[in-house]
Amino acid sequence: MLPWFVWAIIFIVSMFVLIKSSSYFVKFSQKLGESLGISQFIIGVTIVALGTSLPEFVTSIIATIKGQVSIVLDNVVGSNIANILLVIGVGAIFARALKVDRDLIDIDIPLLLASQALFVLFLIDGSITLFEGIISLFVIAFYIIYTTKHRCAVTQKKVRKVKANKSLLLLGIIVSAFFIYLGAKFTVDSIITLGGLLGVGTGVLSITALAIGTSLPELVVTITAAMKGNFEMGLGNIFGSNIFNSALVVGVPALFKTLTVSNVTLTIGLPFLIVATLLVCFSGISKKIHIWEGLMYVLIYVVFIAKLLMMII
Repeated sequence: MLPWFVWAIIFIVSMFVLIKSSSYFVKFSQKLGESLGISQFIIGVTIVALGTSLPEFVTSIIATIKGQVSIVLDNVVGSNIANILLVIGVGAIFARALKVDRDLIDIDIPLLLASQALFVLFLIDGSITLFEGIISLFVIAFYIIYTTKHRCAVTQKKVRKVKANKSLLLLGIIVSAFFIYLGAKFTVDSIITLGGLLGVGTGVLSITALAIGTSLPELVVTITAAMKGNFEMGLGNIFGSNIFNSALVVGVPALFKTLTVSNVTLTIGLPFLIVATLLVCFSGISKKIHIWEGLMYVLIYVVFIAKLLMMII
C-alpha cells in the first residue's frame, strides 16, 4: 500500500487531468458546434454549462460504478456551496461588484431557487431514489428548453458557420473524454484510499477537497468573466452549473442506484447549501453583489470548512 502523501499527490494530479481534459472537451465541442452552425447561445446553455459540471458528472458516474454512492451527493452539495460562497465571493472581490442583469433576476434566480428547493426536499431523508432521479432529469430538460426558448425569442442573431476540421475536432473530443474518464477514476480511487489511510470519512473529503477541485472550472470562468465586465456570463455560469449539478449530476447516477448521503453532508452541508442559495438569491434581486458581500460569502465558506475540520480533530 502506498503512503498517504503519495495518494494525495495522485489526487492532485488526477484532479488536474480531470479539469484540464474537461476544458479541452468544452473547447473542442464548442468549435464543433460553431462549425455545424449552432448558435452561440445554444452552445452556451448546453455545452459550456454542462462543461463546467463535467468534473462532478463524470466523478459521480465513476463513484456510482464503484459502489461509493455517497460521494455523488457529498460532491454535489459541497460543489454547489463552493460555487456560491467561494466562486461568487472571490469573483465579487476581484470585480469589486458583480452586476446582475434583468434576465438573471427574471429567469435564472427563480429557476435556481426552485431547483435547489427540490434538491433539498429530495435529500432531506438522506437518499435520492430512482423516482427522484427521473424527476431531476425532467428538471434539467425543462431548464434547457425554457431558457433556450426564452432567450432565443429575445436574441435573434443570424448563425454563421465557422470553417473547421470536423474530424480533427471529433478526435479531440474523444481523446479528451478518455482523459476525463482517467482523471475521474483516479480521483475517486484516491479519495477512497485517503479516507481509509487518514481515518477520515470520504464524506468530509468529498464535500471539501473534491468539491473545491471540481469547482475550479467555475472559478476560472467567473473570475475571467468578472474581470472583463461580462457579469451575466460569470453569474449565469454559476447558476447554470448548480442547476446541472443538482439535477443532471444527481439524476443520472440515481437511475442505476439509490444515492445515499453521509451524515456530515446532511447535518452540516445541507444547512450551508440552503443559506448560500438564499443569500445569492437575495443579493441577486438587489441587482448587484458588492465587494463586502463577496467578503462575507468567503468568510461564511471559511466557517463551513472550519466546522468540517472540527469533526476530524
